[in-house]
Amino acid sequence: MSFDLDPLRKAAARGPIARVVVTSVAGSTPREPGAAMLVTAREATGTIGGGALEWEAIARARSALADHRDRADRIPLGPGLGQCCGGVVTLLTEIWDSARLDTIAGEIVARPLPGTAGTAAPMAVRRVLAAARNGGAVPEAALVAGWFLEPVTRPTRPVWIYGAGHVGRTIAASLAPLPGVAVTLIDDAASRFPDPMPDCVTRLVAANPADAVAAAPAGATHLVLTYSHALDLEVCHRVLSRDFATLGLIGSATKRVRFRARLAALGHGPALIDRLRCPIGDPALGKHPQAIAIGVAAEFLKPAAAAGRGEKTA
Repeated sequence: MSFDLDPLRKAAARGPIARVVVTSVAGSTPREPGAAMLVTAREATGTIGGGALEWEAIARARSALADHRDRADRIPLGPGLGQCCGGVVTLLTEIWDSARLDTIAGEIVARPLPGTAGTAAPMAVRRVLAAARNGGAVPEAALVAGWFLEPVTRPTRPVWIYGAGHVGRTIAASLAPLPGVAVTLIDDAASRFPDPMPDCVTRLVAANPADAVAAAPAGATHLVLTYSHALDLEVCHRVLSRDFATLGLIGSATKRVRFRARLAALGHGPALIDRLRCPIGDPALGKHPQAIAIGVAAEFLKPAAAAGRGEKTA
């Protein structure tokens, strides 16, 4: 897990906000260090896991927000909250506003836990920060010598969605909260975009959405869901003509056959055309926009999950 700066900055623009993050765990616990949630006086987003734990964390966060003061809490889940996990969770609650966020620089957010003596970083912390500055591996979120260190989120999986209709909007909202994902939603009509836009989704209005393909970063995932088969074909043609991770097209088996023939006529070879996935999602789940989005999200997560287990991905 990491320090997701962009949604926190957007939330803090509306006023101070409490961020609750798991700094350390012992025994059986719902979530891992780095799991975080944002809390205001009226709502909470994100999750640190565990119903009773979150209820208590939200109450303490709102108290901290009222006092405008950071706090650290060590919470035994069994004796303290009556949860079956039985482990111990340490939570850091920090009050963030735009001015405080402007002080963040570099790849790691490092700060002492409230109540820690002194403000100078210990040698162990300085070594981690120096290694990151010198191009070393950025560590996972961890508690080091009384300081909590979190890497700043850097999106590593760009997703470009062409078409802001019902399905495109739903897929964007499903993928955007995932760590390391940067979603761009493209359409030729501003009126089709959701209002408000989900956090972590970039809106791109393009007179010809196919022209937007050239602006996508190399290695992006492309999902094509426009209102026009001709436009779908042009987007697919341009994506296949450049570097990309995966290409998905909404439609049916019949549409896939026709697109394969048309893409071949445009000069694309069979191996490249085989990388086009159509239909997207899991047809067994149905055609409801949310059902399609669930299937797309499940497919999208498989390579990341396999990589996390050390498995090879095709």
